[in-house]
Amino acid sequence: MKLNKEQTAILNGEKGETLAKVMQTIIRYGELFGAEKLVPVTSKYNHLVTSFGLKALGPVYDLMDKLIKDGVVSQQKFSCDPRPLDKNVPKNFLQNLIFNKFMYSKQDFYEGQLKQLGLMDENAFTCTCYMDEVGNKPNKGEVLSWAESSAVVYANSVLGARCNRNSGIMDIMGSIVGYVPYFGLVTDEGRKASWVIEIKTTKKPEAQLLGSAIGMKVMEDVPFIKGLDKWLGEELTDEVCTYLKDFGSATASNGAVGLYHIENLTPEAKELGKKLVKKDAQVYVIDDNELQRIYDSYPVIWKNKNAKPKLCFMGCPHMSFEQLVSWTKKLEPALQEAGNKKVVIPTVFTASPGVIKRFEQTEYAPKLKAMGVTVSYICPLMYMNNPLCGKMPVITSSNKLRTYTTTRYYTDDEILVQITKGGTK
Repeated sequence: MKLNKEQTAILNGEKGETLAKVMQTIIRYGELFGAEKLVPVTSKYNHLVTSFGLKALGPVYDLMDKLIKDGVVSQQKFSCDPRPLDKNVPKNFLQNLIFNKFMYSKQDFYEGQLKQLGLMDENAFTCTCYMDEVGNKPNKGEVLSWAESSAVVYANSVLGARCNRNSGIMDIMGSIVGYVPYFGLVTDEGRKASWVIEIKTTKKPEAQLLGSAIGMKVMEDVPFIKGLDKWLGEELTDEVCTYLKDFGSATASNGAVGLYHIENLTPEAKELGKKLVKKDAQVYVIDDNELQRIYDSYPVIWKNKNAKPKLCFMGCPHMSFEQLVSWTKKLEPALQEAGNKKVVIPTVFTASPGVIKRFEQTEYAPKLKAMGVTVSYICPLMYMNNPLCGKMPVITSSNKLRTYTTTRYYTDDEILVQITKGGTK
């Protein structure tokens, strides 16, 4: 790898042995992917995916201690993925015991390390760090060192920033040394599409299903999506960005997509159009039947497939302010129609602390609370990793949560029926 004078000096230990090891780690990482050089991280903030204080992560805590002791902290302040615990989220005595005594017993200790390393603030815990309420929204063209898959695909696609799908801890390494390897989605060539996706549905496709279909087909490749602007329009409104948040998350978790382009909508697609498509790009047509096939293919891994759901999680990735408001508006008439005052299944809406704070200042927050919905900053995935929680029949409209846990997927419309009436149509 070709290094400039500053990079060579760091590698040779002129700024300390510990920073030299960080540089060596970044170089080895880049060489694995054929990177010929390093480029500066230019974003104002970073995002760290490892937010949970699992007892088993001893090597991580040792690493953090070494970095802090030697003064090798992040050059950027950073946000983190969501916290794994919230006392307000329903759980029984044994589940709570496992959470606090066996799984996340190092949470407070680890958060103390994160603060010393460069955490933005004590509430900077969310997988949707790019939302205005959080304050970690990169600009078009900025180079990042992020790891959270749903945040990476959003930053690349909707914001036009540049970031590879890094692994946990590698994200903070890039932020500490101030450089990342130049390969993949950081390069112009790596951002070109090798798939053309033609949307030919008769109605606006469900974001989660569409993302799932594309992710499973293209895997880690870049898709160029045609026909979706018919349903979303050509402006990145709050509603459209919310759709793309959930859509992108599904492409990243049901496949390994780190970047997508939507014709006439996303920034690079607007700027470069079909120049983003490689000459040998493959074509994948998605119609109503294809989305139904994807939906029907999802396994139900509950022990009792006919069990009554005991919990509903919404918000993986975290819900936007627009979603909290729109779901409150949908729930009111649905409950009235069903003759119920509160949801019939314990329901948790998850969002970033910043979004929750903004929502709590509206007229909708007390209404949602009165309807029995819990609003939390928790990470649903970390909750479901508890073996006792994993055995529960839990429902969701998140394809990411469905993919990584035992939760059962339903569309938003079906979830609305489930939590207000107690069954799907």
